[in-house]
Amino acid sequence: MAQTATTTNANRSLVGYLIAPFAAIGRGLVAIAEAGPRMQQVRRLNEMSDDDLAALGVTRAEMVRKIFGGSIYL
Repeated sequence: MAQTATTTNANRSLVGYLIAPFAAIGRGLVAIAEAGPRMQQVRRLNEMSDDDLAALGVTRAEMVRKIFGGSIYL
């Protein structure tokens, strides 16, 4: 004989209501970060091939350092 476990929708909806504001804030922060000028530069960098970068005389790591300045450590 098979046994099944059931959960009520009331429990899931209560948790969903409690989590929803935090999820919305997280999505908003991600959207803000992705819309920033640094991410636009990173997108352009990702579209460039290694040959394109070599023609400019720079490496990908140098370009990342230039884009992010002192805000990250490579």
